[in-house]
Amino acid sequence: MIDSYIRAGKIVSKIRSDASEMIKEGCLVLDLVEYVEGEILKQDAGIAFPCNVSINEVAAHYTSPINDKTTIHAGDMVKLDLGAEIDGCIADSAVTILAGGNIDENYSQDEINLHEEIIEASAAGLEAAIATVRAGVEVGKIGAAVHEAIQDFNLNPIFNLTGHSLEQYNLHAGISIPNYDNHDPYVLDEGQAIAIEPFATNGVGYVNDAPGHYIFSYMANKPFRMKSTQKVLNHIQNNNQYLPFSGRWITEKFGERRGNIALKQLSGAMAIYPYAPLKEKKGYFVSQKEHTVIVEKEGCTVTTL
Repeated sequence: MIDSYIRAGKIVSKIRSDASEMIKEGCLVLDLVEYVEGEILKQDAGIAFPCNVSINEVAAHYTSPINDKTTIHAGDMVKLDLGAEIDGCIADSAVTILAGGNIDENYSQDEINLHEEIIEASAAGLEAAIATVRAGVEVGKIGAAVHEAIQDFNLNPIFNLTGHSLEQYNLHAGISIPNYDNHDPYVLDEGQAIAIEPFATNGVGYVNDAPGHYIFSYMANKPFRMKSTQKVLNHIQNNNQYLPFSGRWITEKFGERRGNIALKQLSGAMAIYPYAPLKEKKGYFVSQKEHTVIVEKEGCTVTTL
């Protein structure tokens, strides 16, 4: 199983690097997410979750709907979050890129300096967390290391976002890895896989739901009178029962109108769970950096370097 985690991590690392080069003025978010997801499949891996591309004050959970026209602008803080799985063993990684192009047309030099500092802060938080990980450490101590590193930049972590444990075909396996010291006494065990993802912000450090739902996960089998909705649910059961999926995948297969009607009905009946994009509470900027690690006796192996 460790070999599968390592293989998935190498795939994610290469695609993350290549996709980062696309993040510049004029790039369509739709093109970026479709590139990432397509490259994962070309490597004979599974998509662990829809590729997330969250810009500026949006912290997480945005992926393109069908026909999305959202465009990246020079100087934007673009969070690229992607995941692949081999035999259910997941690699989850994220990076924040300052979008290239004629930056000074969109942002002042002071704003660009701030963006770079926020990006550096989440990277420092991740580095501090990884240095703390070992068998026997309390997860609250990992959070304390993240918080201290980000505070050194006079910035805040996102307090209500966390990393998470990983298990086979289970992206969020029950253990949260905080970005501050929440005094959680849970102790990591050797061999556990965890995703550590510090978020840094110049805002208050909390996110709220934003409008729209673009990512979903299966919850329960329920009967529906509309045959088209039942057909969509059957498809989700057969193809996306264990890992999150994109509404775009459904609308591409079943058509935009029928797919969206089904997603709304399934969400209302709690047959699937809709994830809203997450936005910094006061509209301030957010960066993210994430790696997957395997806990060892005296440290950890980072699978997504």
